[in-house]
Amino acid sequence: MNDFSYISYISDGALLKKIGGFIKSRRIEQNLTQDEVAERAAISRSTLSLLERGENIALTNLLKILRVLDALYVLEHFQEVKPISPMQLAKEDEAKWKRASKSKKSSPKDDLGW
Repeated sequence: MNDFSYISYISDGALLKKIGGFIKSRRIEQNLTQDEVAERAAISRSTLSLLERGENIALTNLLKILRVLDALYVLEHFQEVKPISPMQLAKEDEAKWKRASKSKKSSPKDDLGW
């Protein structure tokens, strides 16, 4: 069970409030006003205010705000992880060298003498 398993039991509204609280705290940590963040993100101040109160806004606006607040790191968990089968791991392990080998020198008949 991971640390985020409890999130599936939280309502959408509660999650929006959690996101809004995060955005607000990041903004205040950076000593930025709503007007400053909104201007840098090219959105209206009321849109930012809606988000901070836990209201629904467009995803593109959230991304703009996260970018301005240097908080895009929160999206790192959205990467697709493709599982590797045990058979694939075994094949990759077989392909690895098990020991060093002598280097092959060119034979004298291949040497053209240049």
